[in-house]
Amino acid sequence: MSANAHKITEVQRILAPAGVDIVPVSRKIEELQTEDVESLVRDKLVKAFEAIGRPLFVEHTGLYLNGLNGLPAGLTQIFWDKLLEHRFADLVAGLGDPRVTAKTILGYCDGREIHLFEGSIDGTVPRTPAGPTDFQWDSVFIPDGYVKTFAEMGAAKDEISMRRKALDKFAAHLKSAKGKR
Repeated sequence: MSANAHKITEVQRILAPAGVDIVPVSRKIEELQTEDVESLVRDKLVKAFEAIGRPLFVEHTGLYLNGLNGLPAGLTQIFWDKLLEHRFADLVAGLGDPRVTAKTILGYCDGREIHLFEGSIDGTVPRTPAGPTDFQWDSVFIPDGYVKTFAEMGAAKDEISMRRKALDKFAAHLKSAKGKR
Protein backbone atom coordinates (compact mmCIF):
# COMPACT_ATOMS: atom_id res chain seq x y z
CA MET A 1 0.00 0.00 0.00
CA SER A 2 1.36 3.37 -0.98
CA ALA A 3 0.17 6.65 -2.39
CA ASN A 4 3.73 7.54 -3.48
CA ALA A 5 3.79 7.18 -7.28
CA HIS A 6 7.62 7.15 -7.37
CA LYS A 7 7.75 4.32 -4.84
CA ILE A 8 5.11 2.29 -6.71
CA THR A 9 6.97 2.69 -10.01
CA GLU A 10 10.26 1.67 -8.39
CA VAL A 11 8.72 -1.41 -6.76
CA GLN A 12 7.09 -2.44 -10.05
CA ARG A 13 10.42 -2.07 -11.91
CA ILE A 14 12.19 -4.23 -9.34
CA LEU A 15 9.57 -6.96 -8.86
CA ALA A 16 8.32 -7.36 -12.45
CA PRO A 17 11.37 -9.44 -13.55
CA ALA A 18 10.68 -11.76 -10.58
CA GLY A 19 7.15 -12.34 -11.89
CA VAL A 20 5.47 -10.45 -9.05
CA ASP A 21 2.53 -8.29 -10.11
CA ILE A 22 1.85 -5.24 -7.97
CA VAL A 23 -1.63 -3.84 -7.53
CA PRO A 24 -1.20 -0.46 -5.83
CA VAL A 25 -3.73 0.44 -3.16
CA SER A 26 -3.81 4.07 -2.18
CA ARG A 27 -5.40 4.21 1.22
CA LYS A 28 -4.22 6.45 4.02
CA ILE A 29 -3.09 4.46 7.04
CA GLU A 30 -2.41 6.41 10.22
CA GLU A 31 1.19 5.48 11.02
CA LEU A 32 2.48 4.86 14.48
CA GLN A 33 5.01 7.60 15.25
CA THR A 34 8.04 5.83 16.65
CA GLU A 35 11.72 5.33 15.96
CA ASP A 36 11.08 1.55 16.27
CA VAL A 37 10.60 0.81 12.58
CA GLU A 38 9.68 -2.87 13.02
CA SER A 39 6.80 -1.88 15.31
CA LEU A 40 5.79 0.83 12.86
CA VAL A 41 5.73 -1.64 9.93
CA ARG A 42 3.85 -4.31 11.90
CA ASP A 43 1.24 -1.76 13.03
CA LYS A 44 0.81 -0.38 9.50
CA LEU A 45 0.57 -3.90 8.09
CA VAL A 46 -2.15 -4.98 10.54
CA LYS A 47 -4.15 -1.81 9.85
CA ALA A 48 -3.76 -2.25 6.10
CA PHE A 49 -4.76 -5.93 6.23
CA GLU A 50 -7.86 -5.05 8.28
CA ALA A 51 -8.80 -2.46 5.63
CA ILE A 52 -8.03 -4.59 2.55
CA GLY A 53 -8.57 -8.14 3.80
CA ARG A 54 -6.15 -9.85 1.43
CA PRO A 55 -2.42 -10.58 1.25
CA LEU A 56 -0.43 -7.37 0.94
CA PHE A 57 2.81 -5.70 1.80
CA VAL A 58 3.78 -2.35 3.21
CA GLU A 59 7.18 -0.83 3.70
CA HIS A 60 8.93 1.94 5.50
CA THR A 61 12.19 3.40 4.35
CA GLY A 62 14.12 5.70 6.61
CA LEU A 63 17.45 7.33 7.26
CA TYR A 64 19.60 6.56 10.29
CA LEU A 65 22.07 9.39 10.85
CA ASN A 66 25.30 8.58 12.69
CA GLY A 67 25.41 12.11 14.08
CA LEU A 68 21.96 11.69 15.67
CA ASN A 69 22.59 8.21 17.13
CA GLY A 70 20.41 6.56 14.47
CA LEU A 71 17.58 9.08 14.31
CA PRO A 72 15.32 9.91 12.55
CA ALA A 73 14.66 6.19 11.72
CA GLY A 74 10.87 5.73 11.77
CA LEU A 75 10.43 9.49 11.98
CA THR A 76 12.24 10.25 8.71
CA GLN A 77 9.12 11.49 6.91
CA ILE A 78 8.40 13.99 9.68
CA PHE A 79 11.99 15.29 9.55
CA TRP A 80 11.86 15.51 5.78
CA ASP A 81 8.48 17.28 5.64
CA LYS A 82 9.72 19.94 8.06
CA LEU A 83 13.23 20.42 6.66
CA LEU A 84 13.29 19.43 2.97
CA GLU A 85 16.60 18.98 1.16
CA HIS A 86 18.66 22.10 1.94
CA ARG A 87 17.80 22.38 5.62
CA PHE A 88 18.27 18.61 6.00
CA ALA A 89 21.75 18.88 4.46
CA ASP A 90 22.46 21.89 6.72
CA LEU A 91 21.37 19.90 9.79
CA VAL A 92 23.65 16.99 8.92
CA ALA A 93 26.57 19.33 8.16
CA GLY A 94 26.09 20.89 11.59
CA LEU A 95 26.37 17.46 13.21
CA GLY A 96 29.91 17.04 11.89
CA ASP A 97 29.24 13.47 10.72
CA PRO A 98 27.72 12.93 7.25
CA ARG A 99 27.49 9.12 7.62
CA VAL A 100 24.00 7.66 7.21
CA THR A 101 22.32 4.31 6.67
CA ALA A 102 19.24 4.06 4.48
CA LYS A 103 17.06 1.12 5.53
CA THR A 104 13.86 -0.43 4.20
CA ILE A 105 11.71 -2.71 6.32
CA LEU A 106 9.07 -4.47 4.24
CA GLY A 107 6.19 -6.23 5.97
CA TYR A 108 4.10 -8.88 4.22
CA CYS A 109 0.92 -10.45 5.53
CA ASP A 110 -0.19 -13.59 3.71
CA GLY A 111 -3.41 -13.77 5.72
CA ARG A 112 -1.94 -16.04 8.37
CA GLU A 113 1.50 -14.73 9.23
CA ILE A 114 3.51 -11.53 9.16
CA HIS A 115 6.91 -11.68 7.50
CA LEU A 116 9.52 -8.90 7.65
CA PHE A 117 12.30 -8.29 5.13
CA GLU A 118 15.09 -5.75 5.53
CA GLY A 119 17.51 -4.08 3.17
CA SER A 120 20.05 -1.40 3.99
CA ILE A 121 22.84 0.58 2.40
CA ASP A 122 25.38 2.92 3.95
CA GLY A 123 26.28 6.30 2.55
CA THR A 124 26.74 9.98 3.25
CA VAL A 125 24.68 13.14 3.09
CA PRO A 126 26.35 15.63 0.72
CA ARG A 127 26.83 19.24 1.78
CA THR A 128 24.64 20.33 -1.15
CA PRO A 129 21.63 18.32 -2.38
CA ALA A 130 21.88 17.17 -6.00
CA GLY A 131 19.41 15.87 -8.56
CA PRO A 132 15.62 16.01 -8.72
CA THR A 133 13.96 16.64 -5.36
CA ASP A 134 10.60 15.02 -6.09
CA PHE A 135 11.40 11.61 -4.52
CA GLN A 136 11.86 12.63 -0.94
CA TRP A 137 15.43 12.38 0.32
CA ASP A 138 17.05 10.80 -2.77
CA SER A 139 18.75 14.15 -3.43
CA VAL A 140 20.64 13.95 -0.10
CA PHE A 141 21.88 10.36 -0.13
CA ILE A 142 25.13 9.23 -1.78
CA PRO A 143 25.69 5.48 -1.39
CA ASP A 144 29.16 4.32 -0.39
CA GLY A 145 31.35 3.71 -3.43
CA TYR A 146 29.45 6.21 -5.61
CA VAL A 147 29.75 9.93 -6.31
CA LYS A 148 26.14 10.64 -7.29
CA THR A 149 23.05 10.90 -5.13
CA PHE A 150 20.22 8.42 -5.61
CA ALA A 151 18.30 11.28 -7.31
CA GLU A 152 21.10 11.76 -9.84
CA MET A 153 21.24 7.99 -10.49
CA GLY A 154 17.57 7.76 -11.44
CA ALA A 155 16.40 4.20 -12.11
CA ALA A 156 20.02 2.97 -11.93
CA LYS A 157 19.70 3.14 -8.13
CA ASP A 158 17.34 0.13 -8.36
CA GLU A 159 20.33 -2.20 -8.65
CA ILE A 160 21.83 -1.22 -5.28
CA SER A 161 19.12 0.38 -3.17
CA MET A 162 17.92 -0.66 0.26
CA ARG A 163 14.44 -1.13 -1.22
CA ARG A 164 15.91 -3.48 -3.85
CA LYS A 165 17.57 -5.59 -1.16
CA ALA A 166 14.33 -5.88 0.85
CA LEU A 167 12.26 -6.59 -2.29
CA ASP A 168 14.69 -9.30 -3.43
CA LYS A 169 14.26 -11.06 -0.07
CA PHE A 170 10.48 -10.66 -0.36
CA ALA A 171 10.43 -12.09 -3.91
CA ALA A 172 12.57 -15.05 -2.79
CA HIS A 173 10.09 -15.69 0.04
CA LEU A 174 7.14 -15.63 -2.39
CA LYS A 175 8.94 -18.02 -4.73
CA SER A 176 9.78 -20.36 -1.85
CA ALA A 177 6.20 -20.24 -0.51
CA LYS A 178 4.82 -20.94 -3.99
CA GLY A 179 7.09 -23.98 -4.30
CA LYS A 180 5.74 -25.41 -1.03
CA ARG A 181 2.15 -25.44 -2.27
